[in-house]
Amino acid sequence: MTPRIALMGAGLIGREHADLVIAHPTATLAAICDPSPEAEALAARLGVPHWTDYAAMLDAERPDGAIVALPNHLHAPAALACIERGIACLVEKPVADGIAAAARIAEASERTGVPVLVGHHRRHSPDIRAARRTIEAGELGPLVAVNGMTLFDKPDAYFEAEWRRRRGGGVLLINLIHDIDVLRHLVGEIESVRAFTSSARRGFEVEDTASIAIRFVNGVLGTFIISDGAVSPWAWEYTSGQALYHPAQPGPSLFLAGRRASLSVSDLYLWRHAEEGAHWQHPLVREYRGGEISATYVNQLNHFIDVIGRKAEPLISARDGMATLAATLAVERAAHENRTVTLAEMLAAGEVAA
Repeated sequence: MTPRIALMGAGLIGREHADLVIAHPTATLAAICDPSPEAEALAARLGVPHWTDYAAMLDAERPDGAIVALPNHLHAPAALACIERGIACLVEKPVADGIAAAARIAEASERTGVPVLVGHHRRHSPDIRAARRTIEAGELGPLVAVNGMTLFDKPDAYFEAEWRRRRGGGVLLINLIHDIDVLRHLVGEIESVRAFTSSARRGFEVEDTASIAIRFVNGVLGTFIISDGAVSPWAWEYTSGQALYHPAQPGPSLFLAGRRASLSVSDLYLWRHAEEGAHWQHPLVREYRGGEISATYVNQLNHFIDVIGRKAEPLISARDGMATLAATLAVERAAHENRTVTLAEMLAAGEVAA
């Protein structure tokens, strides 16, 4: 079967999805739904139908799958429209604009059996895959601590859009959510967070920098620093060489420390003692744990095609995406209210709102 995939939303990431589907040897772009003139021109260039109403498009085109790359507040209604029609969907991150909306997607997907894949693309990246394999193989031993950073410099023009200068439009909900998802994927579920934020560099209402302390359910402790106002090569977008819009700067941006060894990501160097029983007074040896060469977004599309065909369960389900969203919102709340915030608290509040 060659799946016919419809696209909802033709913004920056939506256009990338369109090109990926067009270029894929075993998928077909069925239609594009977006009311903008640019989307109509894109559909004409690609030779596919253009729609302005996604429900009408789904009913008329009956695609096998759909990619939801709409504004965040439209993720839930669009995903639910797909689920109601039995159409598997890939929903760009965040899965929804709030925990209650995410819970509605998760419940509908689980009740009907219609799969939802959330677009946390880093889980499909070769460096994250290799790190996960290394951890699962027990090479690090029990994890002890994790430290990471995302530090880059967004241009002034980026903030000409007013919403990016207001609370909710900053580095936490736009960027940190990717890092939170990777931490959950590699380390485990997050129990609680504490955070500080600053807007000192730009003076906007929204934060430009944050430091986070994390307690994981399995006892691992973590720290993370993020800023969109600092020049550095220490961000997954650079170190992985997998980002669509950023140059490759090979190196590490995440450090995982265990009882037997430690691993840096994205460069995938494992550090361990040469002999059993050695300790901090003995030298370490360095070994490489990478090797896979693949493209993150192509891997994600390949996986989505398998999900459409019911050959694979979503790597990131709607409920999984809801947990990542809850953890990211917990960081925002912890900083705003100057206290420790638990994930149980966030998820319970979302269930009440739903």
